[in-house]
Amino acid sequence: MTAYLCPPAVIHGENSVETDRILAEVRDRHPEAPWLSRMDGIASSTGIEARGWMLPLEAATAPGAGNGLGAPGAGAAREALIRDGFSPEDVDRVITALEAIPAPQTVQERTEPAWEAVQAYGERAARGALQIAGIDASDVDCLITSNSTTPALPGLDVALADRLDLSDDALLLPATQWACIAGTRSLALAAELVAADPDRVVLVVISEALSTTYQPADDTLESLIVRLLFADTAVAAVVTGRPRPEAVLRLDASWHDTLPGTQDLHRLETRTDGTHFVMDRRGPRAVQETVTSMWEWLGERHAGDGQAWHPDVLLAHPGGTRVLEYMEQTMPDTWPDDLLRFSRDSYTTGNRGGAAVFDILRRAHDAGQEAGNRAVLYAAAPGLTATAIEGEWL
Repeated sequence: MTAYLCPPAVIHGENSVETDRILAEVRDRHPEAPWLSRMDGIASSTGIEARGWMLPLEAATAPGAGNGLGAPGAGAAREALIRDGFSPEDVDRVITALEAIPAPQTVQERTEPAWEAVQAYGERAARGALQIAGIDASDVDCLITSNSTTPALPGLDVALADRLDLSDDALLLPATQWACIAGTRSLALAAELVAADPDRVVLVVISEALSTTYQPADDTLESLIVRLLFADTAVAAVVTGRPRPEAVLRLDASWHDTLPGTQDLHRLETRTDGTHFVMDRRGPRAVQETVTSMWEWLGERHAGDGQAWHPDVLLAHPGGTRVLEYMEQTMPDTWPDDLLRFSRDSYTTGNRGGAAVFDILRRAHDAGQEAGNRAVLYAAAPGLTATAIEGEWL
């Protein structure tokens, strides 16, 4: 496996949502929540003061177009009340009261504007990546896309093929359920594609509106954490089978791991008011198992290199800072202490899901990397599944 990666384009959500605003909204909506006294401490522990969303906070917290009458409407409600013996005056009062109750947004009301934003942001990232790589859209042989929070059919692949005016024979590979591993797994797939045909040009685009999981009505502690963590980002990059002057990282090997019996630990659930991200507290421990397996893979790859071998940067998206801490604790003692500095820097402005590794990679590239430095890219996602890639800076 040998592939060449050009620097990614990263488009952050342009609506800054401060943590203080989220906390104020939660206090106002859930004044009796049993965890309210712990909320400030939980928010502080994330280290996130603000995150960028494609849409403003008000888009998530606004009421829906409906009201307390629900699907039957005023006519059906009126008939039912009259049948139950209510007087015309009482019926009028009940109908008026129900009409004044705001209903939560529907799935359509939450998803429709987000889907438009995902396409627009994805296009911007794609055009940026093509410009960085010095490649025209007509030269793209394959487009790999991922977006797990705004399902649509046709999907982001077809939308971008039209928006970018890709060649009609370009291979479109949508991966809507990769979620947090989209960055690493898309690069692994792209590397396999160009290994089969070195003349291929692969464009990867990941556009995630994770803010669609912000559900104002939820009053669980897990829902609070989801509110605080996620950011919206679109990223894109070009992968080729032959060296290019614009390429910055050679991809040399990939590794995959899936833990059986863990599909219930992290998941998206679609309910009447939209998409909910559900987390199990056992999740971080499962992610740690994949980290241990990755150390073993790297150890086997470099068994003949002696104890002096180590990556120069570790670009990891394990889902949260807790697993980053575990990674630091379980690294060989001879490895440098600051391998995860770019991952930690990225987390200060939110969890970007599948777009995270590209954002972390861009930060490492912008900071400057010496040719020959070794890089390891890692991500874990609901499933529980993980992918890692090892490469060398050019």
